[in-house]
Amino acid sequence: MRKMHCMIDVRKLEILRELDRCGTIAATAAAVHLTPSAVSQQLAALSKEAGTAMLEPDGRRVRLTEAAQLLLQHAHQIFTHLEHAESDLAAFRRGDAGTVRVGTFSSAVKALAVPLVSDLSTRTRIRVELREVQPEDALDALLGRRVDICMNLATTELLPGSDDKRVHSEHLLDDVMDVALPFDHPLADRAEIELADLADEDWILANPGVPCWQLSRDACERAGFSPRARHYADEFVGVVGLVAAGHGVSLLPRLAQPEAVHEPIVLRPVAGVSPVRRISVQTRAGTADQPHIAPALESLRRVAAGVARGPLACRSVTRGPAPIADPAPALVS
Repeated sequence: MRKMHCMIDVRKLEILRELDRCGTIAATAAAVHLTPSAVSQQLAALSKEAGTAMLEPDGRRVRLTEAAQLLLQHAHQIFTHLEHAESDLAAFRRGDAGTVRVGTFSSAVKALAVPLVSDLSTRTRIRVELREVQPEDALDALLGRRVDICMNLATTELLPGSDDKRVHSEHLLDDVMDVALPFDHPLADRAEIELADLADEDWILANPGVPCWQLSRDACERAGFSPRARHYADEFVGVVGLVAAGHGVSLLPRLAQPEAVHEPIVLRPVAGVSPVRRISVQTRAGTADQPHIAPALESLRRVAAGVARGPLACRSVTRGPAPIADPAPALVS
């Protein structure tokens, strides 16, 4: 069996298909806007590429060989796929198709990433793939092309990677951190909490080096003390569990608060300057306007604006033991 020495030219397949439809070289030439000589040359070249003749004499005319008929069966499928490809590319150019890979840290999954996926699935054909990425790994994931968009957070005004020319950074929202107290804590009925009043409490902190650990320590030091860490937990479900059991106090960002809605804890704003996680979205430089990325960024901005508007609403506390099933203060959505 002879092997083809080069790829079959799709344009030549189109001419072969037209010959099958039109019946003659002259009619085919008119249909494809070539001369009859050029059509004959193209079909001769196709025979060479395929390694077998495409035409055979039929009186004063020519007809397709069995090999040509076999090739046409595949050609019909090829042209169908090309039509689908053109439709998909047109949708991609409109921003209605494609895949965008989004990196997000854990407490932003439910509040930001899930609404982003839902929004794009109802308005576009863009496919979103989520990947949880720790803030310290965000830039590597982005520059390593494991994600196209990455949500990140900072403890200061300076966003990670904001001075890197390979990355474009955009501020999304400020995620305020509030004091989390056991339901029956003596200060639970206050409208806001002076952190200095918690100087003698046991604290539940994130592990050293994690942004929330730094934010909590900085806030307490501004209040004139260093927090006495009794427990360390990075996952907010663990922090909430320890607070609810009366094993310490903590600071809980508002993005993470809806997960605590059924826990016996109280959330109160920090008096004065609240600690804030500054959340940004980052892309590789020059990619923000790409048709599949721009709609995702636009959607993420809308989602973040909705989260940022939500005020912290806490119900008043009734003294005395509170049943475990009794809902905690209403939290931001």
